[in-house]
Amino acid sequence: MIDKRVDSIEAALIDVRDGASVMISGFGGAGTPANLMRGLDACGAKDLTVIVNSLRFLEGQAPGLFAEKRVKKAVCTAARGRGKTPSDYELQWQAGELDIDMCPQGTFAERIRAGGAGIPAFYTPTAAGVELGKGKELRLFDGRPCVLETSLRADFAIMRGAEADRFGNVRFRGSQANFGMAMAPAADVAIVEVQAFSETPLGPDDIDLPGVYVQRIVLAPDTGEIRG
Repeated sequence: MIDKRVDSIEAALIDVRDGASVMISGFGGAGTPANLMRGLDACGAKDLTVIVNSLRFLEGQAPGLFAEKRVKKAVCTAARGRGKTPSDYELQWQAGELDIDMCPQGTFAERIRAGGAGIPAFYTPTAAGVELGKGKELRLFDGRPCVLETSLRADFAIMRGAEADRFGNVRFRGSQANFGMAMAPAADVAIVEVQAFSETPLGPDDIDLPGVYVQRIVLAPDTGEIRG
């Protein structure tokens, strides 16, 4: 019998090892898998590659990842810390200890979607002729310069939903979905923390992310205010 529910955050992340790549959903606090992020912090894995919209929100939930220099590369759209004091990841970036691949948010989302669709790379006019496009292959399409962007895949993707059934079908609440629906197909193992389990299969109209793209679901409390 198919049952993708696991008993704990630790069980959900049990095979995250050194050198793993992890996609982390969330936008402005919405859909941020805070419990799984804290579990990632606690698991001790190092030499990680993280793919996340904002590094500030990741540091807010999992400060040890950067304080202990356990992230070797980050792909993100925002890397600016909060306040006048530089964050740990900003200091590491400036010192050349952390590789940051910064890209526009739309390009970030499309790189993930392309990874899930099996598309290795694509051209986009976004970032052509500016600093973010520097060093990337450039071609003209109908006279318009476009840069080549590579797709993104990861070993794991973590996200938060409102409800799931034992088959791994997930319902998101509003903007919770953000990057999660693209990240799940682009990861070898997609893990979703949810506020509630449905004892009966979710109906077709309630499924935002089909269980075929989800490997594990875990019940986790509402985290309230997200630090970031």
